[in-house]
Amino acid sequence: MTPKRVVIAGLGDAGVLTAIRLAGRHDVVGVSVKPGLVSGQELGVRLARPDDWARDYWIPFHRFHGLDRVRTVHGALTGADLAARTITVTDAAGAERREPFDALVIATGVTNGFWRRPVLQSPDDVELGLREAHDRLSTATSVIVLGGGAAAVSSAANLAARWPGKRVALYFRGDEILPQHHRRTRRWITKRLDELNVELYPGHRAMVPEGFGCDTITADTVHFSTGQPPACADAVLWAIGRVTPNTDWLPRDILDDDGFVRVTPQLQVPGVPGVFAVGDVAATDELRSSARNRADALAAHNVAAFFTGRRMRAYRPPGRRWGSVLGPQLDGLDVFAPNGFRFHFPAWSIRRVLQPWIVRRGIYRGVRDEVPTGRYPG
Repeated sequence: MTPKRVVIAGLGDAGVLTAIRLAGRHDVVGVSVKPGLVSGQELGVRLARPDDWARDYWIPFHRFHGLDRVRTVHGALTGADLAARTITVTDAAGAERREPFDALVIATGVTNGFWRRPVLQSPDDVELGLREAHDRLSTATSVIVLGGGAAAVSSAANLAARWPGKRVALYFRGDEILPQHHRRTRRWITKRLDELNVELYPGHRAMVPEGFGCDTITADTVHFSTGQPPACADAVLWAIGRVTPNTDWLPRDILDDDGFVRVTPQLQVPGVPGVFAVGDVAATDELRSSARNRADALAAHNVAAFFTGRRMRAYRPPGRRWGSVLGPQLDGLDVFAPNGFRFHFPAWSIRRVLQPWIVRRGIYRGVRDEVPTGRYPG
């Protein structure tokens, strides 16, 4: 029997994992604007220690054993005809091609600052982006981080840990950081920020300049709509959680009012059999939590079930965000459960057990080694 064609639109964290799970049974095509997995995770580590971040979160597609049977297409998604079961991809030269599908998994994620943008990039472009952001922050004597979510908190903590002499201030609009995490998590992270001498300014709602997309590190004075005096620093990092779903290429009738893909609990687009969505782009719940809860396994199961007529499984989102907040540190990794309890992995276990065995072999089903370049000694 001819294998069914499954197109994975977007090869970020959720897309890569879904493709790997489907590759053994189906003809899988993955479409990505990136030349590899350029994860949206651990922004703070990416900015402060890009060498460490790149080792685990920037992985060219050819290094994944699980993608050996997946045909990857490097291009931007520019259209979809769901009735005709095709998507349109435009390459760097502007040439269009149509990819037919029997099933489609939408995993194009969101745009969220300069670190998550749906722009066509080469390997050199990725490396340049890492280097520019790191160098910009390394030369600043003072940094303002705007936002109270995980990306902002992680950035402030990692910058302060990397450069103890740098003044790092975190401004956020609520009374506390991490409003979507458990109070135990908030309490522990707040204590850690205090230990790192990060200045905390709650109740500050930054005014976004007209026409500014929060996608660059600036040095402009920050004004607040909550009445406080303006603030300034050598570098201002905007991480206020202003996300835009990467869905311009999709028909409007499958999107919700905010542009996210509407899905059933089975991650299937209502009224369009065989079209699924997973990750930050999928409107599963208020937190769009399928990006962080291994819903790739459920999406892959339901795609297979669609072809065979078996029963599909339902996604059950957690009530709170959980997982790592600060990312791997020099002394190890702290992971927080949904109830706020902390689990600490010592540094030796990350390099000897967690990354090689649990992540690379277990989750990714094998990643080929590559000698690190050591580009970021600063």
